[in-house]
Amino acid sequence: MLAPRKMKHKKWNRGRSRSRIKETRGTKLVFGSFGLQALEAKWLKASQIESARKVISKYAKKGGKMWIRVFPDKPVTQKPPEVTMGSGKGAVDHYVFPVKPGRVLFEVDGVAKEIAKAALKQAGHKMPFKTRIIEKEQS
Repeated sequence: MLAPRKMKHKKWNRGRSRSRIKETRGTKLVFGSFGLQALEAKWLKASQIESARKVISKYAKKGGKMWIRVFPDKPVTQKPPEVTMGSGKGAVDHYVFPVKPGRVLFEVDGVAKEIAKAALKQAGHKMPFKTRIIEKEQS
């Protein structure tokens, strides 16, 4: 799974929801010809990124290249079940990436248009929010 090697602070505050704010960075295709773009705001777990990566690499086989444009660096803590309130904050359980609408999550290049769209469609089913497939404008 994806997780940071070292961090300045082990446990972060949760922060507030940024569901109405659109993403300003990472909204355009940079590396590939096809991409998967988020349309809603949610936390994307490292396990969800990994499952989408597996699906895309299965479709691409040996040809083509894939770029993952997000990295889960926000720690999420959780206390064990049936533990009473108090006695501090829980241990880090997993890492997430807070996604805002408009962020490009994955990019694909070097494969046929049909294969790229099928791979990204399957990867979109692994996401906890609505996504769309975008294509680079030919100039």
